[in-house]
Amino acid sequence: MQTVWEEIKSQIYSELPKNSFSLWINNITFLEKKDNSIILGCPNKFAYNWVMENYMSLIQDKLHNIGKDKLDLVLKVQASPQKKTACDSTVYPRQLPLPSFPKIGRRAKLNLNKAYSFDRFVVGHSNEFAYSASNAFSQAGSWHYNTLLMLAKTGLGKTHLSQAVGQTILANNPESLVYYITAEDFANEMIFSLKNNRIEEFKNRYRRRCDVLILEEIHFLSGKEKTQLELGYTLDALGNDNKKIMFTSSLLPKDIPRLSRELSSRFTSGLVMTIDGPDHDTRVKILEKKASEHNIILSKEVILFLASRLKTDIRQMESALRCLEAKSSLLNKKISMEMAKDVVSCLVSGEKTITPDKIKNLVTKYYKVTPDMLGSKSRKKIYAYPRNVYLYLCRRFTDETLENLATTVNRSHSSVLYGSTQIEKKIKNDKKTQHQLSFLSKKLAEMTG
Repeated sequence: MQTVWEEIKSQIYSELPKNSFSLWINNITFLEKKDNSIILGCPNKFAYNWVMENYMSLIQDKLHNIGKDKLDLVLKVQASPQKKTACDSTVYPRQLPLPSFPKIGRRAKLNLNKAYSFDRFVVGHSNEFAYSASNAFSQAGSWHYNTLLMLAKTGLGKTHLSQAVGQTILANNPESLVYYITAEDFANEMIFSLKNNRIEEFKNRYRRRCDVLILEEIHFLSGKEKTQLELGYTLDALGNDNKKIMFTSSLLPKDIPRLSRELSSRFTSGLVMTIDGPDHDTRVKILEKKASEHNIILSKEVILFLASRLKTDIRQMESALRCLEAKSSLLNKKISMEMAKDVVSCLVSGEKTITPDKIKNLVTKYYKVTPDMLGSKSRKKIYAYPRNVYLYLCRRFTDETLENLATTVNRSHSSVLYGSTQIEKKIKNDKKTQHQLSFLSKKLAEMTG
């Protein structure tokens, strides 16, 4: 029956995206055949729930296709036993304190924000994969990836997910040594240790007495050669011991100035996830959830209005809700559309909005092509280059998701990412491209004036 399961996996592999297959299907193992049942094991409870909800019918179909439809399919959680590591009798803190946090009692303790939990994270198309991967990473049991890198601009939820990972791991296993720290504080602590002749203590803490390292804002490491070198040794030690490591960044490692090639490679050695700006439906869900949590009563009309105007990030939405709550309380009035418009006018400029349609009109006129040519399946340069310029400008001047932009040119979201990246590369070295993009960007800026 092991052969049967491997055959089913090979069929599913050809139908699912590579990331989805690696994340959910590849880690399912054949356990046993019992009576008329084939029993499969998931590495943890979260994976079990996700597979049951999203892939169970697909697996059953494949079982039917190979003539094993008389067998019942049973899924179980089959977590690997946790490894115990020997340590000396010295007592060390369970979590590494950030320098700015006060000490509690004899131990320094890092206060993870309890509000940053998985059940309070609003999931949408732009963050679904990052949420699923982070949650699976935080569960006990074996998993294919021991290293995660989460990429997102400020205010899109990467700190929420990274702290949720830390809290979940500690909830499942309070004995775990979870070190949550920013790259800036890691560098500061290393400098402090060097100045006070405590560098060996610093090395031991991170290399030998750490089960999970969550390192935020790795883009801060730019140009810090000694810190990069020390971190590289630390990551090697943790990797050799199969410890879990999670990074967050606002920039791709290759785009971080003066970051060593070796460290950049380490950051991208595991699973890389991105969080894009939330689409309209997700913004509605975020506003509804946060309003409910703070007992702020908003009409559907006001929520839809806020979602249509507050597109920058989640913090902007939170700021609007706080302002509405304060205004309503101080004026002793219900929150109205007029009040919402006043608050939004303070947070969002009154400039005209740049849309993909406006960018498309500008690009097609400039390059003397038709809008239909941008959506052509042809890879000829006469079509591909204007298309890539259009995608680059859309990603720079609008908050449209990759999926939405893909529909405007009949492409996949990965093609959108590739096309815009090609223009980014040409801008660095090609003066003609620099001139064209400078001119087009200036025209778009004039549209908002």
